[in-house]
Amino acid sequence: MAHLHKRFTDSQVKALLERYRKGEIERKYIEQIFGIKRRRFCELVKKYREDPNTFTIKYKRAKPTRKIDKDIEKNILAELKIQK
Repeated sequence: MAHLHKRFTDSQVKALLERYRKGEIERKYIEQIFGIKRRRFCELVKKYREDPNTFTIKYKRAKPTRKIDKDIEKNILAELKIQK
């Protein structure tokens, strides 16, 4: 089960990590809920402990997906005009 950010909100993840930090919930239980392995869980806990106020599981891509270079797009359009 991947895509933690699609299945849970930031507040839900924060609540469970806070309960883990206080010792109310075991690590294995949270891993099962999230559907992640220990390594990913430890990464989340580390990120949460660094700054709980700005912690988020959302992310932005470095560059947009499904985008082609402008020069390639111009060439494709020119070829399509020729075929037409």
